[in-house]
Amino acid sequence: MKFEIAKEVFDLLPNGYFGAVAVRGIDNTRQIDRLEEMLQENIRQCEKDFEGIKVKNAEVIAPYREAFRAMGINPNRYMCSIEALLDRIAKGKGFPHISAAVDLGNAISIKYRLPIGAHDMSTIEESLEVRPADPEDTFLPFGGGEAEKPEEKEIVYVSGHQVRTRRWTWRQSEIGKITEATTDILFPIDGFTDLNRDQVRTAAEELSDLAEKYFGVRGQIGYIDKDNRIFTVD
Repeated sequence: MKFEIAKEVFDLLPNGYFGAVAVRGIDNTRQIDRLEEMLQENIRQCEKDFEGIKVKNAEVIAPYREAFRAMGINPNRYMCSIEALLDRIAKGKGFPHISAAVDLGNAISIKYRLPIGAHDMSTIEESLEVRPADPEDTFLPFGGGEAEKPEEKEIVYVSGHQVRTRRWTWRQSEIGKITEATTDILFPIDGFTDLNRDQVRTAAEELSDLAEKYFGVRGQIGYIDKDNRIFTVD
């Protein structure tokens, strides 16, 4: 399987930097208390850090809002996933436990203030791409409902013609979501070469280390920028 970022994305975001952690053979039916505790600890730290601060004005969020504008997306209408997550936490709404694997991704996302997705690799065809949408692409919203058509040239995560995330990192699809039956996961991490490259790499390493510690599987890590646009998962 390949994780690939189209040239058109880097034409809009020349400083784009993507980490990816692929893990195979996890048991997501297990209850792992320490991961749930870690998630709650990071939530509490986030609540402290953003006390009295509007998340949309935070220094760590500004690059994502600017990136949305560069892609033709209004960040006031469609929030980047990390802004939406931190905004929810800053308002005291917390974040629920879902499953051990999802707890892992969310805990690292909150700790490093980075958008981190999670895609069931068994549902991906030959590749997961980030590219402009084409007329054949469709999107099934998380939780179900009627299929949607992305806007023309909208930047999407997509496998074949099944859009997995609309508006870059705005909203994930029902297709490819992580369930208890999921065993193989790709965690993409979205960042920027000149702003948070080190955080992306540290987050990827820590996510992989924790997957090994708690699930007994070592993650395969890759990084993508404008000069290296493909990560091949073994």
